[in-house]
Amino acid sequence: MSRTYFKELRDGDAVDEVFLLADKQLRANRNANLYLLATLRDRTGMMSGLMWNVTEDSMAHISAGMYVRVCGKVQLYQGGLQMIVTHVSPVPAEQVDPDEFHPDTTRDVQPLLNRLRETLLSVENPSLRQLMECFLADDELMDEFAAAPAGIKAHHAYPGGLLEHVVNMLEVSVRIGELYPSLDQDLLIVGVFLHDFGKVRELEYKTAMAYTDEGQLLGHMHIAIEILNDKVAKLALSSGETIPDELLLRIKHMILSHHGSYAFGSSRLPMTPEAIALHHIDNLDAKVHEFAGAIDQDPIADSHWTPYSPRLERKLYKGVARQDEQPRP
Repeated sequence: MSRTYFKELRDGDAVDEVFLLADKQLRANRNANLYLLATLRDRTGMMSGLMWNVTEDSMAHISAGMYVRVCGKVQLYQGGLQMIVTHVSPVPAEQVDPDEFHPDTTRDVQPLLNRLRETLLSVENPSLRQLMECFLADDELMDEFAAAPAGIKAHHAYPGGLLEHVVNMLEVSVRIGELYPSLDQDLLIVGVFLHDFGKVRELEYKTAMAYTDEGQLLGHMHIAIEILNDKVAKLALSSGETIPDELLLRIKHMILSHHGSYAFGSSRLPMTPEAIALHHIDNLDAKVHEFAGAIDQDPIADSHWTPYSPRLERKLYKGVARQDEQPRP
């Protein structure tokens, strides 16, 4: 049976459909009356749902991560679409197809894995190459890496997104090597590979996109350091090989500083050429992907602009549709 996705909804449409409840919040209005603010997800995107005059008891039967049947009506609000909900009830997970609720990478995973492996094994530094071989030999860990998202809302927020993000960054790193001969390209490649590796344990993505308890308490940078330390120890145990102390410090510094500033969550500011290069390559790939996704997923097809994005602090210009482009249904 066919379903209606968020990308197909327009202002005024009535809705009676199953969605993934990605987030649930009970908030109070000016009169201290509670209302439900729900984040609903399907594979084409997310939409906020609001249900007025609720109580804690009346909403106790639903929680984030559940599949829910929602009845309501779509309305245009401040340039974007939201849903006014009149009814919400849980739906057993065995009655739904999970693929209808989770976006996925649009790229074939196996070629991405092949390119990842090829790039990591191109590292010439013997110590770094052995470290990369140690990671690649861990099939269970690499399966988790290939399945993980890179985020839960902003960029590459879908299973396989982390792999796609990292391979994109590796391609940039390889291409700029000749332009910046002062960069240690081997070190940059390793830093790109490991900078977000902690997200394999920071993020939960099998149902709703959410942070794990470990992710909330430690964050992906510190988790990545733990994973790196474990691999370094196993490498020393299995082969007797050790990573030079300064080289290991440089890798860890790249992981801890890749967000670029304290305001954006870095434990340290970038203090090496490779660290600052990693930060800007990461930011480039993340922002271009986020901008392109916001434009592509905007349901207001006939507008030249997206709604204002509080996260991006701007509207995005979509341009005038060409005559040969087909409008979205």
